[in-house]
Amino acid sequence: MAVAAVGQLCSTASMSHNLQQCQTLVRLALSYGAKVLFLPEASDYMACSASETVALVKAVDESLFVRGLQDEARRSRLAINVGIHEPAAGGERVKNTTIWIDGDGEISQRYQKLHLFDVAIKDGPNLQESRSVERGNAILPPFRTALGNVGMTICFDLRFPEISLSLRRRNAEILTFPSAFTVPTGQVHWETLLRARAIETQCYVIAAAQVGQHNEKRTSYGHSMVVDPWGKVYGELGGEDRGPEVLAATIDLEWLEKVRREMPLVRRTDVYAEV
Repeated sequence: MAVAAVGQLCSTASMSHNLQQCQTLVRLALSYGAKVLFLPEASDYMACSASETVALVKAVDESLFVRGLQDEARRSRLAINVGIHEPAAGGERVKNTTIWIDGDGEISQRYQKLHLFDVAIKDGPNLQESRSVERGNAILPPFRTALGNVGMTICFDLRFPEISLSLRRRNAEILTFPSAFTVPTGQVHWETLLRARAIETQCYVIAAAQVGQHNEKRTSYGHSMVVDPWGKVYGELGGEDRGPEVLAATIDLEWLEKVRREMPLVRRTDVYAEV
């Protein structure tokens, strides 16, 4: 068994401020004896417009935020999974990615968000992520970590079970959903979707979330959560911005194997397509 730390914060347009918040989360994670710190989507910055999103982006080797977290990982021997923005070809859009910084401070894994948040809900969110973000085109295979085999996704990917099922078929044991859910959608769907993904894949689900008001246009739901392979909520943070917070969770792969052994999910791929 090993401990995972799930960080929650309210990112702004200031990368230096956001780095300071994440450095606080590193210290909190270490106080719990965590092997990995999971941070939300867009931890590097939250912009108030599509044009600002593009204007603020930096390549990882030029990013004060990313280089600062690499230093923290190297110094503490703590792996860090964090959602960031990266430049896209042409300079008109960015990539919404989540990267894995290993204990040597190196970026060893990278996933680019497949499903973009383009919605217009009456009396609710009206956001068009595709105006500033280039969608990804590949599922990153699960990779081995101190916690187990990790499969990475981002936020709106949560609504599409195919990606989680594909990762499970490739032997994922832990699924990550770094997110910045809106308040109206989070209130109704957040916990339900996270528990559904855990139940149908029999994986641990780790969801680090943005929380609070980032700017005059954007507020995030929070409620960072860990769900176990039986679909039980292991732990949850709140929906108020109280500064950087950490949820610590023990990842027990023996429990995961027990769940899978006692309730085997044998898919009828002779009848329907394999995902």
